[in-house]
Amino acid sequence: MKINHVALYVKDLEKSREFYEKYFNAKANNKYRNLKTGLQTYFLSFPNSDVRLEIMSRPELTDREDKIMNMGFIHIAFSVGDAKNVDSLTKKLTNDGFKCLSGPRTTGDGYYESVVEDVDGNLIEITE
Repeated sequence: MKINHVALYVKDLEKSREFYEKYFNAKANNKYRNLKTGLQTYFLSFPNSDVRLEIMSRPELTDREDKIMNMGFIHIAFSVGDAKNVDSLTKKLTNDGFKCLSGPRTTGDGYYESVVEDVDGNLIEITE
């Protein structure tokens, strides 16, 4: 058994697709549109990974009030190979105006990581 994909609602589907393509080397499939419900989606594939990220948008979305203390999924983690790449990608994201909430640092459980927000404030962990 393995994870096939994780789905994430986003405010602006195109901005989110561009973000994951630019910073995480994602490749998007053709956009799916459901004219009845307004749902639009992309499946994003990543180098050297079978797990995909489905980004979805629909007109009636609302914001979560507290990103960290909600039940459910909290973040998505991307492994970038080594500490140098964690530092480099974190710096690139913060230089481009994205908020870094933590790190880069070595955590208590031994991971070298940082936590940044994507275009919608969803949490992304960047790890070795």
